[in-house]
Order: sequence, then structure tokens, then C-alpha cells
Amino acid sequence: MTPIDEQVPIVLALASHDPSGCTGIQADIETCASLGCHCTSVITALCARDTRDVKDIRSIPTSFLIEQVRAVLEDLPVKAVKLGFLGQVSHVEAIHTILQDYPHLPVVLEPVTQLGDGPAAEAEALRDATKSLLLPLSTLATPDLVEAYELAQQGDTLDACAQEILEYGGEYTLITGSRRTQTHHENRLYNKKGLVREYRWERLNVLSHGGGATLSASISAYLAHGLRLLDAVEQGQNFTWHALAASRRLGMGHSIPNRLFWADRNQSGNRGPGGGC
Repeated sequence: MTPIDEQVPIVLALASHDPSGCTGIQADIETCASLGCHCTSVITALCARDTRDVKDIRSIPTSFLIEQVRAVLEDLPVKAVKLGFLGQVSHVEAIHTILQDYPHLPVVLEPVTQLGDGPAAEAEALRDATKSLLLPLSTLATPDLVEAYELAQQGDTLDACAQEILEYGGEYTLITGSRRTQTHHENRLYNKKGLVREYRWERLNVLSHGGGATLSASISAYLAHGLRLLDAVEQGQNFTWHALAASRRLGMGHSIPNRLFWADRNQSGNRGPGGGC
């Protein structure tokens, strides 16, 4: 029997299936593969959506979700976990229980609690469960500006929001789009002591969908490679910026990030996923 190849970092990703390929589990798979990782993909919900919007969502039964996750964790040497959209509160409860058996694994949480125009009550219940059960287990949460204020409804400033989010027990939070100007886009990384670092990126003149999934998946991949968290956060943003810069408009809605930008011979100046911007 061929011995197990332990040189390939493995990321366990949980997310919805987006058939347009903009975001969701396909974004996780493409990102991990682009960064030299193997992605074990657990689908939490099936979406009918295109490059413009969500038409319908069908959540996976919780018992089957548990079976998928347990099958992967009991067989493969997973190095990092990436959590995307979980379709219902029972999903959150199940993942909370499972992850407590694997406290050594870094967990990157993309706190998406609503896709499309679903019922507000369901989104609120899912948000509350995410705050109380998943944030405490997260190594890093990656909310955008809107998600940050939804998770921390008492926060009247961005710094206050970050601290409220971290009070649930996570180690770090990276708030993306914390400030936008005509020329730049800023992200802020916090821990319980306060602001750790600000990142400033050139603003891109392209309307893409899937940047959040690409960012959280790329940080997970770098953590699986063994990078320190601060290095993984910086490299993940760098990878995401290049993927967004190389976005392609393949449908009639948003452009789709090109997560294999470095393999496109027509993209000048891109020397690989680790290159600077």
C-alpha cells in the first residue's frame, strides 16, 4: 500500500454550493488548490444562483452534514478548518460540538449568516448561534464592515465592534473594508488588546463577488502550510487582491475572481500567489 503523503496540507472547508462559481465551496476549492493545498469540501446548502443574485437555497440535513465532517476528520490529517455559510442553527450546533474534539486545529470563520433575501428571523437566529458557538472557537473571524456591525450591534465605532466580537472568545478578527477611499481599501486586524495592524490596498475598479470566501480560504491555506497567523493574514490579503484584480466577467452579473491568476500567461506582472502588490 502506498504510504500517506503528509507533505500536502489539507484544509477542511464548509460552505454552500454556488453553481455560478463566484463564491461558496468552489471558491474554497480553487483557492486551496491554487495555494498548494488539498481542500476537503463539505457542502452545507445547495443554492440556485447566478452571477447576480440568489434564487433559492436548500440546506443539507444536519445528520448528513455531521456524517460528512466526521468522515473527513477521522480519515485525513486536516491542518486547518474554514467555515463559510452554515444553513441553519442546528448546523452551527453540530459544528460547535465536533470542533471541540479538535482544539488544535486553527479555525477561520467567514461569518456569513444570510444568502439572498431570506427571512430576517432565520438570519438573526443563525447570527446569534454563530456569535455564541462559533466565534469562541475561531482563530480568526473575517467579517466585512456590514457583518461586523451585525455581529456587534452595541458597537458605535469600528474599534468597539471589534472588541465586542472578540469578547465572545475568538483570538483575532479581521474587519475588511473598514475604510474606503477613491484610491484605497483598508482592512483592520484586531485581537483582545486592540488594533494589531492596518492593511492598505489599492482600490480596484472591478465589481466582483466572492472576495470574502477567497480571503478566508486563502488565510486557511496559509495556516495549513504552517505560517504564523499574522503572516497568513497578510499573504491571504495579497492573494485575494491579485485574484480580484484578475477577475473575469463571465456572466451577466458580477465578475468572478480568478483564483488561478498566476497561471494566466496573459496577466503580466503576476509572479505567483506569494508575490507582492
